[in-house]
Amino acid sequence: MAAPLKDASKLDIWMSTIPAPPTFSDPLEHRAFLKFRLAQAYRIFGKYRFDEGVAGHITVRDPIRPDCYWVNPWGIHFKLIQPEDLLLVDHGGKIQENESGPSRWLNQAAYMIHSAVHEARPDAICAAHSHTTYAKAFSALGVPLDPLTQDSLAFYKDHSLYGEFRGVVDDREEGLAIANALGSNKAVILQNHGILVATKSIESTVFYFISLEKCCKVQTVVDQAAAARGLKPRLIDPVEAANTWERLGSEAAGWFNGFVEFQLLEHEEGKKFEYVPAP
Repeated sequence: MAAPLKDASKLDIWMSTIPAPPTFSDPLEHRAFLKFRLAQAYRIFGKYRFDEGVAGHITVRDPIRPDCYWVNPWGIHFKLIQPEDLLLVDHGGKIQENESGPSRWLNQAAYMIHSAVHEARPDAICAAHSHTTYAKAFSALGVPLDPLTQDSLAFYKDHSLYGEFRGVVDDREEGLAIANALGSNKAVILQNHGILVATKSIESTVFYFISLEKCCKVQTVVDQAAAARGLKPRLIDPVEAANTWERLGSEAAGWFNGFVEFQLLEHEEGKKFEYVPAP
């Protein structure tokens, strides 16, 4: 990650103006909210065309059983996912019968990757991976992003590169290798594959995934334009890059930026979270 901001006073003031995420005293209500939010996240991914057939997955750690996570059943389109469809899976890949939705088809790659990430990163509540267009294209270069734009600085020294491709992820060793490449960063570029983002909330994971896909697009456009003109892109100064990362790369910034994506979806669908306790 980037070095801490030397003068944090402006950052503290800015952070104090950001709304706080919801909190829950009832763990069952918390679980219900996370399931509702995760299903929304899938539908947002569907809206952005982040689907690639049945590939791609988003997971969220269960607040009641932190050794388990919720994931989509394989073979249902992102746009159709609802909370009742989700599967609760432990780190051994076992679907929890009493809590899971009716379709019990688990994507093996989702299990291999996300189990390893959630085990290696107890702080990561949500992780997302998919084969998006510009991430795939940029990942084929086998290099990390440059500090080219203000938006890309959210990932300044906070993303890594997994510089190998070993086919479809169908064994634990490959999942562990990806988790190891991610390290403590919020994102990893998977060579010839796509991207993975892992953060402390569903909202920030969704936002940073969307943003990283856009940054991959910008990088490819800049590289093409620079090559055509015989120029080198002008990179942002490391000090300014680190300072900007402090503001744009924080969990609070990610959550707030992601929050508006869910706000828009709720406006479009006319559906908000409502908790009805079981009798």
